[in-house]
Amino acid sequence: MIGRLMTMTAHPGRGGELTDLLLRVAERLHGFPGCEIYLISQAATDPDTVHVTEVWRDDASAQAALAAPPPPDAPTPAEVLALVSAPPDRVDLTVLGGVGLPADGRP
Repeated sequence: MIGRLMTMTAHPGRGGELTDLLLRVAERLHGFPGCEIYLISQAATDPDTVHVTEVWRDDASAQAALAAPPPPDAPTPAEVLALVSAPPDRVDLTVLGGVGLPADGRP
């Protein structure tokens, strides 16, 4: 399994709009093959700091989600990026296991 941690900083006061868009992305990924976790969070002390935690069965699953044609009402990457004040920070991970993962949580 692979994981990604994304941190985005919204323009001041726009964290709620950013989370709304990202939650719509999460809805689209519900049940998508290979998407194990797609979690949207805000920093408790700064609602303009938004985190996306992703766990995918493998890189091919993550790439398939990116390549899939979005529904007509889905947020575009441009809409998301218009709300952030700097490029998102991304950390790629090798997922070793844990609570909330399928079966025993092992790849």
